[in-house]
Amino acid sequence: MRLLKTHVLLRFLNSYVVDSPQPANISYLWNFGSLLALCLIIQILTGAFLAMHYSPNVDFAFNSVEHIMRDVNNGWIIRYTHANVASFFFIFVYMHVGRGLYYGSYKSPRVLVWSIGVIILILMMAIAFLGYVLPYGQMSLWGATVITNLLSAIPIFGVDIVELIWGGFSVSNATLNRFFSLHYLLPFLLAALALAHLIALHVHGSNNPNGVTSNGDRYAMHPYFIFKDLVTIFAFLLVLSVIVFFYPNLLGHSDNYIPADPMVTPASIVPEWYLLPFYAILRSIPNKLLGVLAMFGSLLILLILPLTDLSRIRGNQFRPAMKLAFWFFVVDFIILLWIGSQHPESPYLEIGQIATTFYFAWFLVLVPIIGIAENTLLDVATADKTNK
Repeated sequence: MRLLKTHVLLRFLNSYVVDSPQPANISYLWNFGSLLALCLIIQILTGAFLAMHYSPNVDFAFNSVEHIMRDVNNGWIIRYTHANVASFFFIFVYMHVGRGLYYGSYKSPRVLVWSIGVIILILMMAIAFLGYVLPYGQMSLWGATVITNLLSAIPIFGVDIVELIWGGFSVSNATLNRFFSLHYLLPFLLAALALAHLIALHVHGSNNPNGVTSNGDRYAMHPYFIFKDLVTIFAFLLVLSVIVFFYPNLLGHSDNYIPADPMVTPASIVPEWYLLPFYAILRSIPNKLLGVLAMFGSLLILLILPLTDLSRIRGNQFRPAMKLAFWFFVVDFIILLWIGSQHPESPYLEIGQIATTFYFAWFLVLVPIIGIAENTLLDVATADKTNK
């Protein structure tokens, strides 16, 4: 029985990692999958070691993190690695999603792969938010208070849901225990979804830069693409080492090195940098309920992209109008990231509202219109060719 299980596991690894046929023309932009897998492994391992010394108690949480940093052998390396890989996780996932948008990886027959990927992105954000609360610094406490309070905008049950999450009437010891438990357990669900993502991808194989089928020109995953992945993996480990050893707080917030004080409100309450675009969307809408719906809608709208992209051409390689629209979207996303870090006052509020409007218009208006226009031009060109 044990030999049978080993045989099945080896066949699975051989099918997905060794002999898996990949399009010959995929570029380094297809390496983000392996980088994300490495980030997930690092996060689970470092998280397990940190959990051995962390105390999920409002009186001891901050000091337990300092204990890890100062007293545990090499604890500072584990903690800084965990914190910085979280940022790289989001850098890679945003670039992975961007590559999918540019090359049309969301189109049939890969709709399931895309949908699982969007669910993974949403779950990643939830896990990151839970983890940001655990050090229990000033930004942790007030970030948790503000973000969880958003659910109070839900009619009728909103306040009850917030109190259920808190385990009381404010962010307290019960809240910290719940967040710690979820932050520890949810990455294993994330790993399961990542495996499902890989299995769904294996059914039809990877997309390629040209957007056309390339069944006749494929190479085995090993050794060709394994060694190609190792190039970016080693580059990532080099950059990560430089940041951990020399600039460990480059991507963090200084206020989180101040112990949480419920009596002192920080001058500016902001989440981690990778959540800022969605925080900007939330703040750009004056109505609280509509702002919350817009924030969650900005993620869920990715799921309808296979329906709104009406073009018969896959990817942007041969679509100049859509290529330009894509880069406008990238700039808009960066603007939202910047706006999320600013105080909600003029002119940042107005800029955020314009950027939010464009964000949703890109999915609901720009993508369908460009697709319809391209299809019309294709039909005209085909008719002219037929007449000739």
